Amino acid sequence: MNPRSITGRTVGIALLCVAAMVVCFGLAWWQWDRFSSAGGTFQNLGYVLQWPLFGLFPAFMVWRWRVLSRRRAEEAVGDSGDASGGTAAAESGGRAAVPATGTGGSARTRPPEAVGRSGGAPEDTADSEDPADAELAAYNRYLAELNARDQEVK
Repeated sequence: MNPRSITGRTVGIALLCVAAMVVCFGLAWWQWDRFSSAGGTFQNLGYVLQWPLFGLFPAFMVWRWRVLSRRRAEEAVGDSGDASGGTAAAESGGRAAVPATGTGGSARTRPPEAVGRSGGAPEDTADSEDPADAELAAYNRYLAELNARDQEVK
């Protein structure tokens, strides 16, 4: 499917953005008339400046959403076509690295297999059914270990 194809949802969003602009610009005009009248205040002038921003905001959000969607699609294509990313996952047994901080605040990665309950040797996770569950369990053990160390210091 072409990402630039016009669908009912696209037309609906465009109509909603145009309706918001028309209504908000009309309210700005109304506030300008109130400001220009004998009883007008600077609060009315503030609304004159505020309503157009409210009217343009939905259009800005649609534009921002499209930019982020394109960026996410480009990253997905880049990740799937990247040969080095696939070899790094294969070397670590198909598992992602768990972030850990070293001394001096520099970030480095630490594979979850290297985190045991005692912080020593890796545990045997071959008997688990889902590698993602084993990875999550190892990461949770790592966090529990960090919390225990923090509690010992206090």
